[in-house]
Amino acid sequence: MAAPKRGRSASAQSKPGRTLALILIAIVALTGGMFLSGHTTPRLGIDLAGGTSITLGAKAEQGSAINKANMDTAVDIMNRRVNGLGVSEAEVQTQGDRNIIVNIPKGTNSKEARDQVGTTAKLYFRPVLAQDATGSAAATSPSPSASGSSTASPSPSASKSGSTGEKATSSSSPSASATSQGRAVTDALKADSTPSASASASGSPSPSPSASASGGTGTSAAQAKLQAQYTALDCSKKAQRTTAGDGAKPGEPTLGCGQSNGVWYKYLLGPAAVDGTEVKKAQAVFDTQTAAGWQVTMTFNSKGAKKFADITGQLAKNTSPQNEFGIVLDGEVVSSPFVQNSISGGSAQISGSFTQDEAQNLANMLSYGALPLSFQEESVTTVTAALGGDQLHAGLLAGAIGLLLVVFYLVAYYRGLSLVAMASLLVSGILTYVLMALLGPAIGFALNLPAVCGAIVAIGITADSFIVYFERIRDEIREGRSLRPAVERAWPRARRTILVSDFVSFLAAAVLFIVTVGKVQGFAFTLGLTTVLDVVVVFFFTKPLMTLLARRKFFASGSKWSGLDPKSLGAKPPLRRTRRPAPAHTKEA
Repeated sequence: MAAPKRGRSASAQSKPGRTLALILIAIVALTGGMFLSGHTTPRLGIDLAGGTSITLGAKAEQGSAINKANMDTAVDIMNRRVNGLGVSEAEVQTQGDRNIIVNIPKGTNSKEARDQVGTTAKLYFRPVLAQDATGSAAATSPSPSASGSSTASPSPSASKSGSTGEKATSSSSPSASATSQGRAVTDALKADSTPSASASASGSPSPSPSASASGGTGTSAAQAKLQAQYTALDCSKKAQRTTAGDGAKPGEPTLGCGQSNGVWYKYLLGPAAVDGTEVKKAQAVFDTQTAAGWQVTMTFNSKGAKKFADITGQLAKNTSPQNEFGIVLDGEVVSSPFVQNSISGGSAQISGSFTQDEAQNLANMLSYGALPLSFQEESVTTVTAALGGDQLHAGLLAGAIGLLLVVFYLVAYYRGLSLVAMASLLVSGILTYVLMALLGPAIGFALNLPAVCGAIVAIGITADSFIVYFERIRDEIREGRSLRPAVERAWPRARRTILVSDFVSFLAAAVLFIVTVGKVQGFAFTLGLTTVLDVVVVFFFTKPLMTLLARRKFFASGSKWSGLDPKSLGAKPPLRRTRRPAPAHTKEA
């Protein structure tokens, strides 16, 4: 069995060119992807490229106060929204007692980031009591029918805008007149406060028993006020949409606006049945089975799952539109799916004409929770990068000097072997640059000054791996072996040392990334990335290259300029000369 093993080993050693070709193909593919994506330079952080600084002022709401605990919670939520993986270099910090400063690097979608940090993201599931089209579409647009899904699934679909088949009829009494509309609202409110009430004269069916009013909605004065507000509400006008339902408590009926098929609808909504804080997890997914496009799936906690099953079971007993529940995000009805039976399982989904960014942003806000306070944008300023540019030049100069010193040391001490080290450093540098350029648009990675520092430190880590391997080869030559077997025998021992060293560096980078925030995470991320690339380069480039060079006469003969001269290394006589001769007559012995 020994002979086949040696044969396989020789075969593996005889084809290092394949390994070199593999890593070169990977470099070409990544570089091509970088040029095709149009992102040929790494995205710079705010300290190097400048950006936008936003000042947000806190506003107290009912049941919340402006204090240090709420401000710290808001900073944490905003930071997670705009800096999900910790490498986009967006900065969120408090200023004084009532303000939060958000610094967004140049190259980031500042409008999208401004929407994310300023959105409260308060989510409620409210039963729909009545709905009507508004604006010019109220008289011309037909009521959307309840076609589409005939049965409710464990994850009910919900229309946002521009989708069809999931919205229920626009009103239980689709009259365009304010009088009949007012009667429908009055009947709905009466039924809301009296679950056993029969259908009203206008044909409005009884709402869900879960929509029973609480806290002052049973008085005729409150009903009349809400009726007047609903009748006068025109959701096609932005000014009225933004103020609809302002000041309403979760336990009170309220008004809301939502868009479907390009038409704005106004809603009369019952008290909140499920709170957005009971959403355990939300994520954006692409539905390839029903061609529904991008959706947001939600998973409730145990308390929210029970509430959701209860409300859907009660709504299923009603007729349209009171078998719908409105998903209300910051006062806007983003969808109003209808229910035909109780939905258990603790999950739901919101579907519609979402783009990928819209779905991911909504899932992001739902996952990270609602802000404890409301914030108003007070100022937006542009930040220059004059100071950061000077520091970048100084950092790059320091890196260049350090790299030159490493090269001089390698040439002076290792001579011909320095070519292998410099080629490996070049490959590592190309991979690092290309990956940084690709990670900018992929995960929002931004290169800041600490990240540049991490890349400079990586030069020493990468050079250390080469030195370990070269010294192992020299040790084998000192033992009297020729270069080719020395290269192969030195590799297992050098490989273990390199892996242990890089594991320690990667572990330190991982700990820094986890326990720190802000710019230090950029340093940790870059250090971890370059450490992984060091392993890739040593295994797939340095070792195969050394195997090929060991077959060249310049290195194999032990030239004085190769850095592997046996005489200068103090090598012992060749091991084959020290072996004892075999007995002449083996059988007789």
